Amino acid sequence: MITLLDYGAGNVRSVINAIEKLGERISVAKTGRDILDAEKLVFPGVGNFGSMMQILRQKQFVEPLLGYLGSGRPFLGICVGMQALFEGSDEAPEERGLGVLSGRVKRFDVALAVPHIGWNGISVKQPTGLFDTLQGDEKFYFVHSYHAVADDPAVVLTTTDYGYPFVSAVQKGGIQGTQFHPEKSGASGLTLLENFIRQDRRVAIPSTCPPQTRLAKRIIACLDVRANDRGDLVVTKGDQYDVREDGNVRNLGKPVELAGRYFEEGADEITFLNITGFRDFPLEDMPMIEVLKETSKNVFVPLTIGGGIRDYTDKNGRTYTALQVAAEYFRSGADKISIGSDAVDVVEAVLKTGRPTGRSAIEQISHVYGNQAVVISIDPRRVYVDSPDQTPHATIETAIPGPKGQRYCWFQCTVKGGREGRDVDAVTLARTCERLGAGEILLNCIDRDGTNMGFDIELINAVKQSVSIPVIASSGAGCEAHFAEVFEKTDAESALAAGIFHRREVPISAVKAYLNGKVEIRL
Repeated sequence: MITLLDYGAGNVRSVINAIEKLGERISVAKTGRDILDAEKLVFPGVGNFGSMMQILRQKQFVEPLLGYLGSGRPFLGICVGMQALFEGSDEAPEERGLGVLSGRVKRFDVALAVPHIGWNGISVKQPTGLFDTLQGDEKFYFVHSYHAVADDPAVVLTTTDYGYPFVSAVQKGGIQGTQFHPEKSGASGLTLLENFIRQDRRVAIPSTCPPQTRLAKRIIACLDVRANDRGDLVVTKGDQYDVREDGNVRNLGKPVELAGRYFEEGADEITFLNITGFRDFPLEDMPMIEVLKETSKNVFVPLTIGGGIRDYTDKNGRTYTALQVAAEYFRSGADKISIGSDAVDVVEAVLKTGRPTGRSAIEQISHVYGNQAVVISIDPRRVYVDSPDQTPHATIETAIPGPKGQRYCWFQCTVKGGREGRDVDAVTLARTCERLGAGEILLNCIDRDGTNMGFDIELINAVKQSVSIPVIASSGAGCEAHFAEVFEKTDAESALAAGIFHRREVPISAVKAYLNGKVEIRL
């Protein structure tokens, strides 16, 4: 029996699903006594260090947790659950950690994008049973802006490189912790969890641990999900955002089945964008909640969900905040949420008043769950001008002239599925959303959507050079070479595609085979 310490934030469903997939029973700790009575305890911390510690104290979990940690019984802390073992964190200087390990959690100070998101390797520093049967050169999934700095080198189990080496796992007696998410790290992560559960594994250092690790470029499969004319939930794909073909919604498969296929093919992440028009309230859109729950039972890579993440008042006059909507998605299996058109409204308000309110969906969700949980989906299109002086917006000199030979353009943000343009550009939107707390940009391109012409390199560079958070390139991929091009000509951390994957025109495995040896990837 495994006891899970669920303090009420983030996606713990995937941890439960992973452990149950391994044939183990799991019990969720509801009281301090449940913690003290546990045989093996798993603590999957998610989001903000300060919020986590405050909730642990409110639930009176701190003393029982310290009692358990002092007993010598097996403990596995994941992500912020590992960081909690230390004395404190710069993310919330006023909050004390558990102090079981000497040291402090600090923010990355690197010239790279922060958060550190994606698949990276580990260098194992001491013998352990956690990595039994693994070679040591596997990659695991990370998503964090802060990392532990241990005072005692003897507790450092692994390090990982991101600008400099940082502590990515710890071990002291029965206490073990990973900064990465084994429940989101595919087969390798499931092996690690099984090794923790069984506790009878060979204690050793894996044979092929790299002296230095490298972050992989991510290949993401995107599933646009909506109800068709019969009310069935299907995966569709637009042609420049038009999802109808011969008058009917284009049906490219069932969401759960396709997501499972992409996991088996090697997708590094899977994104669901719910493009059904909400007539009332997204939490009544139960089929999408079920899609997440069912997918997370067998898909052990990160899941992002977009659509309807905003404040709502339902037909009975009850108000729900964006934070409550996001919480339901997280607890149904999502790891990140994507905010699209609503981000444009938020940014327009900030630009008008000159200051944030602190109440926007971006600010609320990032405060509780961490900025790594908030993705901003931008849908821009080109607007050509003869000169930068003709517009107040951020312009570029383009190698793709306009219809009248214009040599400059700016990228206008749109809403309502690209049907309505707004007076704000993609560069300004991305910068402002980063300031509000977003941790990643999903950068679409209306001009390239469904064209198979390749990614808009100019757009990606314009936005990537304006922010310090990761950028996902989207729209236009038509062949394997387009993925290589976007990684070679931009600093984008990820590339996303939909239609070519759904129609099996270009399998994910073919993309990775083509990229192997050209850029760092997870095989």
